[in-house]
Amino acid sequence: MDSKSQIEINETSCQVPDFIRNSSSQRSVSSIQSKTSSGNSIREVSFADLEPKPVRHGSSGAGSEGYSPSYQVSDFIRNSSSQRSISSIQSKTSGGNSIREVNFTDLEPKPVRHGSSGAGSEGYSTSYKEINDEDARLIYINDPGKTHEKFEFTGNSIRTAKYSILTFLPRNLFEQFHRVAYIYFLVIAILNQLPQLAVFGREASILPLAFVLLVTAIKDAYEDYRRHRSDKIENNRLAWVLSNEEKKFQQKKWKHICVGEIIKVSGNETLPCDMVLLCTSDNTGVAYVQTTNLDGESNLKTRYAKQETQMRNLEREKINGVIKCEKPNRNIYGFMANMDIDGKRISLGPSNIILRGCELKNTDWAIGVAVYAGKETKAMLNNSGAPSKRSRLEKRMNHEIIFLCIFLVMLCAIVCICHGVWLRQHNDELDMMQFYRKKDYSEPEVENYEYYGWGMEIFFVFLMSVIVFQIMIPISLYISMELVRVGQAYFMIHDDRMLDKSSNSRFQCRALNINEDLGQIKYVFSDKTGTLTENKMEFQCASIGGVDYSNWKAYDEDEQIVYSVQAVDGVVLRPKMTVKVDPELFNLSRSQQTDEGRHVHDFFVALAACNTIVPLTIDTSDPALKLIEYQGESPDEQALVYAAATYGFMLIERTSGHIVIDIQGERQRFDVLGLHEFDSERKRMSVILGFPDKTVKVFVKGADTSMFSVIDKSLNRNMVKETKAHLHSYSSKGLRTLVMGMRELNLSEFEQWQSSYESANNAIMGRAVLLRKVANKVENHLHLLGGSAIEDKLQEGVPEAIESLRMAGIKVWVLTGDKQETAISIGYSSKLLTGNMTQIVINNNSKDSCRKSLEDGLVVCKKLTTREISQLALIIDGASLVYVLDTELEEQLFELASKCTVVLCCRVAPLQKAGIVALIKKRTDDMTLAIGDGANDVSMIQKADVGIGISGQEGRQAVMASDFAMGQFRFLVPLLLVHGHWNYQRMSYMILYNFYRNAVFVLILFWYVLFTSFTLTTAITDWSSVLYSVIYTSLPTIVVGILDKDLSRTTLLKYPQLYGTGRRQESYNGKLFWLTMLDMLWQSIAAFFFPLLAYWGTEVDGSSVGDLWTLAVVILVNIHLAMDVMRWYWITHAAIWGSIVATFICVMVIDALPVLPGYWAFFHIANTELFWVCLLGIAVGALIPRFVVKIFVQYYVPNDIQIAREAEKFGNLTITQIEMHQILESPSR
Repeated sequence: MDSKSQIEINETSCQVPDFIRNSSSQRSVSSIQSKTSSGNSIREVSFADLEPKPVRHGSSGAGSEGYSPSYQVSDFIRNSSSQRSISSIQSKTSGGNSIREVNFTDLEPKPVRHGSSGAGSEGYSTSYKEINDEDARLIYINDPGKTHEKFEFTGNSIRTAKYSILTFLPRNLFEQFHRVAYIYFLVIAILNQLPQLAVFGREASILPLAFVLLVTAIKDAYEDYRRHRSDKIENNRLAWVLSNEEKKFQQKKWKHICVGEIIKVSGNETLPCDMVLLCTSDNTGVAYVQTTNLDGESNLKTRYAKQETQMRNLEREKINGVIKCEKPNRNIYGFMANMDIDGKRISLGPSNIILRGCELKNTDWAIGVAVYAGKETKAMLNNSGAPSKRSRLEKRMNHEIIFLCIFLVMLCAIVCICHGVWLRQHNDELDMMQFYRKKDYSEPEVENYEYYGWGMEIFFVFLMSVIVFQIMIPISLYISMELVRVGQAYFMIHDDRMLDKSSNSRFQCRALNINEDLGQIKYVFSDKTGTLTENKMEFQCASIGGVDYSNWKAYDEDEQIVYSVQAVDGVVLRPKMTVKVDPELFNLSRSQQTDEGRHVHDFFVALAACNTIVPLTIDTSDPALKLIEYQGESPDEQALVYAAATYGFMLIERTSGHIVIDIQGERQRFDVLGLHEFDSERKRMSVILGFPDKTVKVFVKGADTSMFSVIDKSLNRNMVKETKAHLHSYSSKGLRTLVMGMRELNLSEFEQWQSSYESANNAIMGRAVLLRKVANKVENHLHLLGGSAIEDKLQEGVPEAIESLRMAGIKVWVLTGDKQETAISIGYSSKLLTGNMTQIVINNNSKDSCRKSLEDGLVVCKKLTTREISQLALIIDGASLVYVLDTELEEQLFELASKCTVVLCCRVAPLQKAGIVALIKKRTDDMTLAIGDGANDVSMIQKADVGIGISGQEGRQAVMASDFAMGQFRFLVPLLLVHGHWNYQRMSYMILYNFYRNAVFVLILFWYVLFTSFTLTTAITDWSSVLYSVIYTSLPTIVVGILDKDLSRTTLLKYPQLYGTGRRQESYNGKLFWLTMLDMLWQSIAAFFFPLLAYWGTEVDGSSVGDLWTLAVVILVNIHLAMDVMRWYWITHAAIWGSIVATFICVMVIDALPVLPGYWAFFHIANTELFWVCLLGIAVGALIPRFVVKIFVQYYVPNDIQIAREAEKFGNLTITQIEMHQILESPSR
């Protein structure tokens, strides 16, 4: 990376260590735990005195030699009980970041904030401090009864469903009545129950609303039933729990497990709760777990049981102890506790706890005590529940419905006022006036009819007007929207272009009510591991001894070299994965006779040894062949070790104190004398090895920025210069680079290191800083070996997808738990970052420094031109976000981030991801989308307007919490640019069309009321009023809403800028709404007054003209719809023209029934030519203005969609002829 293009705003603060009390009084077992500046990182390393040890041969198997240097170096560690070599090396790297946990910290309880869960967010004390009794809980091991006496712990039953049998009806109705229209129709139904206002049948007035509520409730109930079913399966799984009575493990359902019980988990089983390890099948207390359902990582993590509990047989020997731990919290990377057992106090950290949802791997069994259960487990605390999401279009629709309500009130007010005036004018005639008799003269005693006086009559007329004109608010629209969404989901699910063939997984539509939001996305928040990448690293090339081994011609696939070794029993061992082999480099690796050969030898020894990889043997179908699989927390280390194995340096065995490497057929044992873990301040790691030839060497690998400062440049300046040039070339290709160095330690240097290391390890205060100083002292004056280049395998099509999204005006933010270097590297390889971008990097550990960094970043933005701002990237880590999120600094962060084209958030915790999404949602009206594959992405997915889960290799929690699920990130392009665009365009048009369609019908009724003394008498029959929205006009709009396409898939993918029409709300906005209402007003006037004037003075009755108006409106609205259809299918023709035919049939059937009013009316009026002339005249006269306006707009002021459609039609337009809107938009606030 060009240093000029990176503006780094960084604060290096002093590390405040904790104090750890040794669990044993012997020096042979001590615990090293350190806290790094950029996050929580923990490792445990046992350390022993250097004692004489006789030379032993063959202790590691055939071909391996025991090692005893002349200056008497013993095994690295002696266990206090078994005296065997135990090196407990623990590092927690979630997604490549090293997160170290510190025990016995002064971590004060604080409210959960989005920024409080990040790496490095806790405040650590400078010395040992007990966990406060108020902030702790006591767990008596294997005594759940006593545990629950003082503390009321939750059970282990979980619940992800939203409803129960008791809460379903009230909560579901509450959610449904968020729709303003539902409240409106509820009021209408209640009014119609009053005798004075019963315009329609009382039951009939309730049916439409009840039907809509019922359909939606059934859909919601089915979705929640699936959640209940999943919960039931989960809660009824079985686990082995130690019974105090039987003194053996017995099966028990997960939901019945209690805190304090001892649980046994076998290999490949899932953990039922959060439990502290007591012992494992491995004598050293090591257990390997896979956390795919928790943090989205498929690599194995190491967890440890304390030696005080590891050596016990829990079925024969009762264990008495108390665990004092912190209260449940969301931090999946942290755990603070201590355990009192046999009079000893043992510190516990995240290396000693296994969380619910993890799977036990490569370990026969593990036994632990439950400390958190059910909803208090860290996995469930990070699952904030499935929120109810409503589409942005539907929320906007509520505003228009309010306007329609106001318009409806105006119509009703006009009717009631005019009715009051009419009553005053005809007050003397009301006693005997037909249709309005106040007096009943049929009996000798004259009685009053139900006449309530002038004022009440006006009030009743107002309410009756509301009931008659209720169709102004289209309740059928909600059913139509549900059906359209189902149809849209069907086509999305069955889109073969979103079929992941590798996993045979199709697109999943898990939430049907936000399909149209896919067409309005402005921000995409993406996880990295498993979302953008396959989480598969591949060794590409290397620079060794100043020689570049990247521009070589590799063997053909059929000539590839597969290195293998033969074990003692004759079984052939072969690495599970191989890399491409450079013939020249391979030949050099087989010889140490030249300087180049020795350089290559040392380089590959560094690759094979400087790591924490565990080799595992896998059986194959061939009994004579076994594969070696390398498991570790870092995919980078896996790739490097596989590369070393391919070149003949195969890591065969790793125990707690030594490693065995087969070097070109010769098996050699190296004693691990010390290891300094990677931390983000040093940006390197080192291992001190005792060689078979009794020499001691330190191997160091790390980032080039940190390694070249400790390389002895006086040894070979040209080599350093050449290596730097090679690494710069690799980085420019988006490859991840590491530099390897080495130096030999003499006796005095080793003893000095050993003494300093032990002193730092046992320090009470400043231990982390002291340990870092010890590492820095030994990691200097290194001899440069070379550098490696690894490709983080992106998912197929990710760079192209990000480029398309960027062209569509969508901002892509990457939120990852990875370290900064990893995030930047993947940013380059995915084309999210480019070499021309200016990077603003914020790494801080205090609020004041964060404020200063943000201010400096804003100053940088102001100095840049518009062109330069389009090449601006912000990189910020989780430690900085701790001091920014939920504080006054959020506004500055938002201002800075909104000016950047790219934002990378590194080392962020799950809740911080949700906090970043909330940052945008609270300050803009822009739509957000979050996509991820792991449980650590659940909060982010649920916080965003649209949540997408990747149904890949990283568990199912993200999918279960998402609105949509798919197999690959690249499917986001067709999902948004094609289906999202179509869904938005269709739904927008359908909503406006439904408003228009119903308003036309209401105004026909309104105009008629003005000519019938404002008595709310209708010429249109009640049945036609009911069927108008159900049969006459509903089906065409549903079909068009599902099938119509304004543009083809090819055009939408070719011109991603067209996606901006949805974000700019070009298809649904206030202007279009009022234009539609204006068009509706004219069409209603034409439809009503043309027949009125035509039949004025004739003997045609009101029912006959009512049938004419009914047919005219149906024909009018269907032709109106046909004018806007872009793509015609046979089903579209059938729906539109079939609805008109169906209306004729229904009107004839209704008028043919003698029991209904208007008997034979249609047949009387249909016999005249004037009837058919009126139908034709209404259609032409009402639609001519609309037709003229459409032609004028399309030819003189076309929008992007219309221009692109012309390009499709004529096929002779190029992209330069299509003037797209600018995609560089400021956020709408």
